[in-house]
This record gives sequence, C-alpha cells and structure tokens, in this order.
Amino acid sequence: MSNSNLHFLIIPLMCPGHLIPMVDMAKLIAQHCVNVTIVITPRNADRYAAVLHRAIASELPIKILNLPFPASEYGLPDGCESVDDLPSFNLSKNFFDACSTLQKPIEDMFNELKPAPCCIISDKHLPWTFDVAKKFRIPWVIFDGMSCFTQLATHNLCVSKDYEQLTDSDMFMLPGLPDNIYMTKVQLPGLFNPGSSKKGKELKSVREGIRAKELEAYGTVINSFEEMETKYVDEFKKLKQGRVWCIGPFSNSNKNDLDRAQRGSKDSMIKNDECVKWLDSQRDCSVIYVCLGSLTRLTPLQFIELALGLEDSQFPFVLVVKGGMRTEEIEKWLDENGFESRIKGRGVLIRGWAPQVLILSHRVVGAFLTHCGWNSTIEGVCAGVPMITWPQFAEQFFNERLVVQVLGVGVGVGATRVMHLEDEAAPMQVTREDVCRAVKVVMDEGKEGEERRKKAKCLKQMAEKAIEEGGSSYNNLDRFIEDIRAHTSKGVVS
Repeated sequence: MSNSNLHFLIIPLMCPGHLIPMVDMAKLIAQHCVNVTIVITPRNADRYAAVLHRAIASELPIKILNLPFPASEYGLPDGCESVDDLPSFNLSKNFFDACSTLQKPIEDMFNELKPAPCCIISDKHLPWTFDVAKKFRIPWVIFDGMSCFTQLATHNLCVSKDYEQLTDSDMFMLPGLPDNIYMTKVQLPGLFNPGSSKKGKELKSVREGIRAKELEAYGTVINSFEEMETKYVDEFKKLKQGRVWCIGPFSNSNKNDLDRAQRGSKDSMIKNDECVKWLDSQRDCSVIYVCLGSLTRLTPLQFIELALGLEDSQFPFVLVVKGGMRTEEIEKWLDENGFESRIKGRGVLIRGWAPQVLILSHRVVGAFLTHCGWNSTIEGVCAGVPMITWPQFAEQFFNERLVVQVLGVGVGVGATRVMHLEDEAAPMQVTREDVCRAVKVVMDEGKEGEERRKKAKCLKQMAEKAIEEGGSSYNNLDRFIEDIRAHTSKGVVS
C-alpha cells in the first residue's frame, strides 16, 4: 500500500493554540504524500483559509471538511466558534458541549471520504472522537500540543499523587524525572490544582474524564523534536510502548513570510505591516517581543505593571494587547496615561492577532517575553531567542521549568501561581520592577547572557534540521506513517 492510498482524518480543538499546530501538522503529513482531511467550522475555515488554500493550490493532498457549529443552541454568541471567541471562560463547558455535536455529522460523512480514513488524529480534549475511531475500527491517535517533559511529569504525578498531601505553598520535587525539578502545588495544571472556585471544581471532573480516555489512545504525536528533550522523549516512549512520535517543530513548516504572517489569521499581515516596517528600522537583537498568548487576559492593573516595566527597561519592544472583556479599561488607561505617546518610536502596540512567527524570526528580536504556552515556547526555540517566562495557566509552569532549568535559555519574571482562566478576578503577582529586572537580565551582554544566547542559537539549528529530510522528526513522521500503514494492511487495531 502506497502513501497515496492512506488517509488521515485530523480533528482539532477549535482554539488557536490547538488548531494552528494541527493545520501545520496536516501540511507536514501531506508533504509525505498522505491524504489528509481536516475538520473545521465556517469561521475557522475563513480564519485559516489563506494558509490552507495555498497548501492545496501547491497540490498537497489536503481536503477541508467544513461543518456548521451550533453556537447559539448552546448559549454561545453567534459566530463563537473558537475558545478565544468566548466572552467569558465560564462558558467553556457550553463550548465543549457544542463541539461534541460534531460527532454525528463526522460519522454520517465518514464513508463519503475517499480513500477511507485509516486513522484519526484528534486533539485529546475531544474524547468523543475515540468513539468515532472505535466505530470505524481505525487507530485513534491523540495530539496533546504539549512537550514530552509535560507528558512525563503529568503521568508521574497521576501515578504517585505526591502533591495531594501538600499545602499550596509547599515546595516539592516532581517525581521520576531525569532532572531535579521543584514546584509548588499552586503551580501545577488544573488536573492537580483546580483552584477553589465552583467552576474550577466542575472542570476537574471534565479533565479527569479526558485523562482517562487518553490512556486508551493508540499513540501520541508530539509537536517537539528529540534533540531538545532527549531524556524526556526516551522515558515517555517507554511508558507508551514506543508509540510516541515527535514530529515537530510544526511552525518550521512555514517556509515563506506570507505563511508566517497569516498563520492564525489571514488578515494579520495587512494589519501589522507598520509593525514590520518599524522592526526593519531597529538594531539587531535589541527588541523585546511580548505576547502572553491568545487566551491570557491580564487584569488592567497587571497590564499596567507589564507596560510600565517595559517602559522602565529602556529597551525597544513590541507588546501584543489582548484584553478581552477588559479591553475598554485597558484602552482607557493607555489613553489617559499617555503611554503610547511616551513610547512612540521605542515601542509598538499590536491590538488583536500578531504574526508571531514572522516577528520572532526578525533579526532585531533579542528576547521573547512569553506566557510559556507550548506553541509559543517552541516558536521561541525555533527563533533562537532567549525567553522571559511568565506562565499563566494550564501546564505553563512545566514549560517554564523546561526553558529555564533544563534548556538554560530563559529567565523567570517571578510568577508564583497558576491563574485559572475561569477565575476572572485573578490577583496581581508581577510588578513593573519584576518585568524591568527580567528584561535587563535576559538582555545583559555579560558572560551569563552570552551563554544563554549561545544555547538558544544551538537549539534553533537543531530545530531546523529536525524536520528536514533525514532529520529526527522527518524520520519519525515516516515511522508513524509506516506504523499506520502496517495496521491498515492487517485490518487490526490494537
């Protein structure tokens, strides 16, 4: 059976941090001559259309299965088809319930897909996709969008339950890892640290259900590369009988500036052309790029501390402003404080979506202040820039430990606890002094700063080689395809 007779059905969670890498993954798989169909909803199809249609026009075997999304039927605003569209994260359960209604139309259309799909690659947060795979007797492979470091740490905590007897502030060593990594309970993801709110406790049972289902997966594909976290990849593979395939970094599949600019939004290049022109005028490695992800919503007070800390640092910067329901308050402060006029020429604000991969790859960016979401983390690695780490929620403190302690390419800003998305009254925990200090440390031209930059550039080179022909991720993708081909030929799923 040749690759052209294979067909992978990709079902992403409709959320930028999950959908963007799965679109990239679809392109990578299609480059190996495998047919790929990606399930998407109308608003998301429009949002990611430019990159997808360019890939299809280049004759990659990609198809789009566009399914309507029942937003209003589940108490969501019309057109709310992505997690970052939610007016409040307290509507998260409504959104996931709406997502589960896609199961029936996928099953109804399954036999119309030609050739017949031989595997489903699904976001792990859509556990109902397991039932689709089971019904049609094909492997259910999960995409988690996290590192092997996080996968291993999560597994070991689930088994050991070391955290259960601790107070919130007790420091403890994560069990069973190749390195000695210390954390507190309030820095752990929601599966272990749901917070005290009613909504947080509701979500804990949802997370436990997702965790139970993912243990039934045939295998796991990872947006990482073996050279970056070798010891963690090895240990996680042992747990999963070898069915772990690191096939990233996905963002490196975008080879031209147009794909980099429109990754995540077809309009971002047009809106941010002035930003790119400003970057062109700056000195090499002098600019701090600041983006805390598509879902983070800083309180106005916390945003003010961030903005003033950047101003105090005296370094040029690009700051992505995402306020969500707090946008009006943040804009009011920006207007009344005169912040934008004071930083004119030295700082640029981007409202809404930013072409992050394009900006990070610019010669003038010297550091990346990030929330440590896995996409941003690995995009920072691919750009070869040191990072200032400000974890916010989910597994982001794990990613901070990987960046700062294991890889040695980051400096922590001083965050001490997870800020649960559903907790809209999150306390302030980082001051302008913290921000200013971290910027100055990461941009320091002394021995420590040079060593950090050297490590970052080395990781960039390894990341570039990984997805090229003969690289570790390229070969892993071949092995993954071969594994699915073998099971398809046998007609057996185990």
